[in-house]
Amino acid sequence: MAEVRTLPTRFTGLPVRAVKVVVKRGPDAGRTMVARGASLTVGTAPGNHLVLADPKVSRYHLELAPVGDRIRVADKDSTNGTQIGPVSVRGGAVTVPPGTLVAIGDSTLRLDDGGLVMLELHDDESIGGLVGRSPGMRQLMAQITRLAGADISVVVLGESGTGKELVARALHDLGPRADGPFVTVDCGALAPTLVASELFGHERGAFTGADRAHAGAFERAHGGTLFLDELGELPEPIQVALLGAIERGRFRRVGGTHDIDVDVRIVSATNRDLRARVNAGTFRLDLYHRLAVVLLEIPPLRERSSDVIPLVEHFLAECGRPMSARQLFGPEDLVQLERHAWPGNVRELRNVVLRALATGEPPRPDSVQQALAAATAQSDPVDALVDRPYRDARRALLDHFELRYLQALLERTGGNVRAAARAAEMDRSYLTELLRRHGLA
Repeated sequence: MAEVRTLPTRFTGLPVRAVKVVVKRGPDAGRTMVARGASLTVGTAPGNHLVLADPKVSRYHLELAPVGDRIRVADKDSTNGTQIGPVSVRGGAVTVPPGTLVAIGDSTLRLDDGGLVMLELHDDESIGGLVGRSPGMRQLMAQITRLAGADISVVVLGESGTGKELVARALHDLGPRADGPFVTVDCGALAPTLVASELFGHERGAFTGADRAHAGAFERAHGGTLFLDELGELPEPIQVALLGAIERGRFRRVGGTHDIDVDVRIVSATNRDLRARVNAGTFRLDLYHRLAVVLLEIPPLRERSSDVIPLVEHFLAECGRPMSARQLFGPEDLVQLERHAWPGNVRELRNVVLRALATGEPPRPDSVQQALAAATAQSDPVDALVDRPYRDARRALLDHFELRYLQALLERTGGNVRAAARAAEMDRSYLTELLRRHGLA
């Protein structure tokens, strides 16, 4: 591996409100915790900022974050829910004023203003392929710079299209493994029967169709970085095998008889809430601890409108057309772009820029979903997507199906989530996650 690359420490500070938690009742009464960063997690699992001994509290129960002069309380699909006065919250989020009492399990927490803390912001507006001038993105860039040389496992969180692979690439390119391979496995695009072969490889004759030996992603990534995209889609049996390979630093190919030693850094990405899935028992806690040594979260584009113009200009430069955004779009167009909700995030914005360059037409955000909706009403929806990359088309079609299915399901069950989960034969916590993702909860 290459030597660790020393990066210039170029950070500025941004003062933000912190959250303070005081345990008023329960086994941990008297404990106090103040968030050092922008959020604070509460639960019984060791990875939380505030770890409670209350057995009725879930492993990852709450996430608390400042929002202006209020505090956002997000229940992570906990088993027993969160009680705020007469309001019960499970799998959702509310904002409350400082001084609010929150009951979880047999414990009561008081949420207070924790004063000001300084968040590190990167001085530049880009790092690797990431671009942004918003505080959220510049904080992320500062975290990437700090973590690049640490050679520890990282999970990147963010909605589809936010640029999770770019974060993984930056961690690789700026770290000690930069001269080694960077290997990507899209766990969501593989059939469950093929995941083990793609990760660990297989020997000739291991299964029908295995007419030659195949080196898996672990083997190909030796000395470098293995990027596991769509980590939340891993089947449970593969989770067990992955945990074993990480813990032992060796694995066997499918159908193999000898161990292969491996040295890789694992960076994972998901748009799922893995902590909620741990609570639901669909993602292993021990594997989560192994992979999520650090969590990096990419804010969606709708929450950072100040990044739209820099991103437009970045895409123009990538296309060999360096110019200001105002040379391509008029003032009203730019206002529209900054106000758009961007369900497809940065990927959608890039498509808007490419289309404007090719056609000279004004921006039409969310054209993928519009075209898909029109095609669904008239003919085969795949016809609207065949000119797009497989991953983009698959995600758009799946999102469209999920939204229409969930809307019909809720209408059929009168909005009763418990009844909807029974009707769909679906775990209720996963249904709640889907409803939140599509803005239906």
